[in-house]
Amino acid sequence: MELKLLKPEDVLVPCDVPTDMVTTYIKNFLGMTHNTGRLMLFAGDQRIEHAKGNKDFNGDDIAPEDNDPEHLFRIAKEGEIGVFAAQPGLITRYAMDYKEVPYLVKMNSKTNFVKTEQDDPYSSLLIDINEIVELKNNAGLNIPADGYTVYLGSEYEDQMITESSNIIRGAHKNGMLAVLWIYPRGVAVTKDDEKDPHSIAGAAGYGVSVGADFVKLNYPSDSKPELFKEVAGAAGRTGVVFAGGSSTDPREFLDRLYDQIHISGATGNATGRNLHQKELDEAIRMCNAISALTIYDSDVDAAMGIYDGEITLEELK
Repeated sequence: MELKLLKPEDVLVPCDVPTDMVTTYIKNFLGMTHNTGRLMLFAGDQRIEHAKGNKDFNGDDIAPEDNDPEHLFRIAKEGEIGVFAAQPGLITRYAMDYKEVPYLVKMNSKTNFVKTEQDDPYSSLLIDINEIVELKNNAGLNIPADGYTVYLGSEYEDQMITESSNIIRGAHKNGMLAVLWIYPRGVAVTKDDEKDPHSIAGAAGYGVSVGADFVKLNYPSDSKPELFKEVAGAAGRTGVVFAGGSSTDPREFLDRLYDQIHISGATGNATGRNLHQKELDEAIRMCNAISALTIYDSDVDAAMGIYDGEITLEELK
């Protein structure tokens, strides 16, 4: 398969990356995008984010092994990913056995117990950038990026806007990339606004305005992919990855991902439940099918061939 791979000089380096960290930033960008500029983000932050009832990790249609947090790390090790996003505590409990995994440290989180009707959402910091650098150096981990969630429209958005801006500058200062999870949400935001392409485009515009390298946004499944061209345009020089959502039929998921990249203009994906709710072998095959589409620019039939076990990702490359 012929791929246009980026060279170091092709990488857009933000102006707030210090001169002595430019090489590190470029190395991290190329590493986590496999030299393509596209990001395959495996979302493992749901252990906190979806904590209510543990229903996303244990149930009739979920592989029993998904109840074990280590299942996430096994997938991240064996499947081809760009980064594995998880909270710092989860990383510190398992990463000593999975040092080859590229980690994105999720710097804030909240559970889904408190609903907007009770209080507007706010996700507070779990760790600061200096502690991430210490973890990276002391444990010998590959941590090319950090991540942070912002709820635009929340009455606490001013705090999250300030924190996210500081986090991005801190990441760049250390040659790392910053990914923002951005969701319009709060009493001032209607359910229709949360899923409206114009609102999501506004979130993308916020992301580039504070200097994020990638933004993770929601992509309502009932919207036409053409409508989301506005989102990629609003993000400008910031990459856009869309959340994978709840588990769905593999072909349907891969079809949607293909449209997101080739019609909507996304520069990657962020997938959680469509991977970790599967048993390990199936999850690895799904992971590699997603990477085939995202990183190696395959079509859906080829990606399904990987998922079905008819070909391997190595053979497709």
